[in-house]
Amino acid sequence: MTRTIVDDLGTPVELPAGPVERVVSLVPSLTEAVAATRREALVGATDWCTHPADLEVTRVRGTKNPDRAAVEQLAPQVVLCVQEENRELDVRRLRKAGMPVWVGVVESVPQALSVLHRLFTEVLLWDVPDWLDEVQEAWGGPGGAEGAAHGSVESPDDVLPPVRARVAVPVWRDPWMVVGSRTFTGDLLRRAGLENVFGEHPDRYPAVELDELDGAGADVVLLPDEPYVFTPQDGPEAFRRTPTQLVSGRLLTWYGPSMVAASDLLAGIPARP
Repeated sequence: MTRTIVDDLGTPVELPAGPVERVVSLVPSLTEAVAATRREALVGATDWCTHPADLEVTRVRGTKNPDRAAVEQLAPQVVLCVQEENRELDVRRLRKAGMPVWVGVVESVPQALSVLHRLFTEVLLWDVPDWLDEVQEAWGGPGGAEGAAHGSVESPDDVLPPVRARVAVPVWRDPWMVVGSRTFTGDLLRRAGLENVFGEHPDRYPAVELDELDGAGADVVLLPDEPYVFTPQDGPEAFRRTPTQLVSGRLLTWYGPSMVAASDLLAGIPARP
């Protein structure tokens, strides 16, 4: 017996009639979410799936170059992907090989909450984990998972906090690239009362000159440790006008259990003088 659900891109996916017992995740965020809930069901993950730190599963290469043969050998009942991190080409090839691939779309906090709820209640047929209730409490509110049931970026009922500081978030160096518009990270920031100075840029991750970044008017530049690994010796020294703060990239970009700690991190960013 099987059942058919439709993923966030409108593609039907055939799944077991009962709870899913074999999962391959090609998304670090969703790997952590599944492992934190029912680790024994996770049979494969990418090399970039670094949390939990003690996770021992078969590695299937990267998010954008998965080893399709290795995935197939694991006989997954579902393969988890998201539009931003995984290539359409790989999704298509996995499906052509007969594997059920479910694709989520996450460009905002409401969408992240919606994807996580759908993952457990519709895709995996598991109970909603306690940690997701904590995430919902921290980030839900108006326009949360319920308001994003259809994948909307923002509910008309969203009430955002006043801006208390302006920030910029580089994600790469040489060339410098920053978080722009229509990203989960940008929405996370604004829901924490932080204005992304590049939030209106037409590109999601635009390349900018260092002088433009340093002079954009941010109160602080947040330097994450992924995807580019900014360190005390690599990043802060480039800025002459803007203070910097090293932060966990996982807490800025991953949706799942890390969102609880992300709330605490962003609440600790000092307000502008």
